[in-house]
Amino acid sequence: MPGRRKYYVYIMTNKWNSVLYTGVTSDLGRRAEVHRSGSAEGFASKYRAKKLVFFETYEDPLAAIAREKQIKAGSSLKKLEPIRGASPGWRDLSGDLLP
Repeated sequence: MPGRRKYYVYIMTNKWNSVLYTGVTSDLGRRAEVHRSGSAEGFASKYRAKKLVFFETYEDPLAAIAREKQIKAGSSLKKLEPIRGASPGWRDLSGDLLP
């Protein structure tokens, strides 16, 4: 159905790919820009997680939240699996968000 809101689960990292931040949002482009600008307070800003390396799209917000929790509950090694599939070489996927 056109016009349905989408929800995104995403993983950001820093330029050294040594930190992984997982989040959920309904506006991934805006959220990625907040991370890149460093204007968000907290973990992502402190560790300079500015590079989008993974995202999945959902129509159900509860499904997106459940997936975020699943990713966060996993080990760091488990978090690497979706990144390897979505962003070989840890390419910044932010450019993929442009229409």
